[in-house]
Amino acid sequence: MKKFIPFNQLKAQFRTTKSRHGSFATGLIALAVVIVIIFNLLVSQLPESWSSLDVSGRDLYEISDTSKEFLQTLEDDIQLVVLAEEGSLDQRIERFVNRYAELSEHISVEYIDPVQYPSALTTYNAEQDSIVVICETTEEQTTIPFTDIIQYDETSYYTTGQYTETAFDAEGQLTSAINLVTSDTSKTVYTLNGHQESELPSLVTEQMEKSRFSVSSLNLLTDGGIPEDCDLLICNAPTTDLADDELSLLREYLEAGGHFTLLLSEQETDTPNFDALLQTYGIITENGYLADYSRYYQNNPYIFFPVLSSDSAITSEFSEDALALIYNARGLTTTTPERDTITTETFLTGSDQGAMVTEDGETSGTYAVAVSASEEIDDDTTANLTVYGANSIIAEDILSAFSNVVNLDIFMNSLTNDFSDISNISVEAKSLETTYNTISGAGLWSLLLILIIPLTILIFGLIHWLKRRKY
Repeated sequence: MKKFIPFNQLKAQFRTTKSRHGSFATGLIALAVVIVIIFNLLVSQLPESWSSLDVSGRDLYEISDTSKEFLQTLEDDIQLVVLAEEGSLDQRIERFVNRYAELSEHISVEYIDPVQYPSALTTYNAEQDSIVVICETTEEQTTIPFTDIIQYDETSYYTTGQYTETAFDAEGQLTSAINLVTSDTSKTVYTLNGHQESELPSLVTEQMEKSRFSVSSLNLLTDGGIPEDCDLLICNAPTTDLADDELSLLREYLEAGGHFTLLLSEQETDTPNFDALLQTYGIITENGYLADYSRYYQNNPYIFFPVLSSDSAITSEFSEDALALIYNARGLTTTTPERDTITTETFLTGSDQGAMVTEDGETSGTYAVAVSASEEIDDDTTANLTVYGANSIIAEDILSAFSNVVNLDIFMNSLTNDFSDISNISVEAKSLETTYNTISGAGLWSLLLILIIPLTILIFGLIHWLKRRKY
């Protein structure tokens, strides 16, 4: 039978020191719980860039000044619709998209699970695992597949059967897509044929379409000349020469303020009319092939990394470690143009250890790989002639196998540089390849790290143990 405790005694027990301490501890715990809840609520409202740190080691989530400056000028509302099954979305993509959207009040993000809402794929005319970028003002939209954001080495897959991640291009894809959908300017581009030219690779035409270039083919003889709506002519690797009538048409087109880009073929053929056109603008094609004994790739001097000019508007945006890769280049030199109104600019060159190689020998020197010539026709019109000594600058095998080269960006910059109302906003992808720490002169360092330091620590520990044992 339980003993009855009077109320006065029970009240007194609660006034003891232990009870007061217990009440105080309970109050502190309750207060701590409230503080944690409030803190979590506040943190959940912080921007992604404040609430999380980039510990990727590759600055995957850092956004370049190029994109920041572009987004500061954004006036149209942009909607990013992420179509991905819940739980399958790569956290790197989600995290970057959230950070990117925080840079502008005009950008909103919506996540839709196409498994739960399959009609979304039809609504946005897109595939699963992609980002749809929509501009409400222009009513334009484009789609970014996740495979364009997280890029893989296709060669490795075909040889090993495993996908190897090579680059993370979320920033470049989003910035280019927003630039595309917000622009209402388009340019008409014609690619010349009739001289056994090579077709532009699909990667190039896709990028041109993203930059609002409409591409069609043109034969100067059968199509009756250059159309009035032609904003830019491109001739990719011709292996036969211009006819005299075609030369006259191109001269008239440029003298009226036209824009012409020529990529020379790796085949050495006589093209006196092409040569005459280039010489008018102060550009000479040298005989032979350009070799570079300083910046070559895999012990082949005919495959090399040209030097990017920091003074040219076409290449000045790239960092010092940016690389372009070309092969079988025809060397170019510049001379005095036929008219004082023409100016030339070299934006790709070989190194000072270059040489023009022919069957008769080598001629050492620094040769140009890409030259741009311009002529002001009037206050509002400027003609441009851009010549590449190697059409491998846009070769499919390079563009698909080397995701870290800036070949395509350089080519696109040279096209958009001709126009003031269209631009190619280029942001380099971030490498996902494993980087190993290597030590030059590893012989001495290996001896130090593998033998001397461990042996010293072992001897020191043994001496210390023997001293302690004596006592």
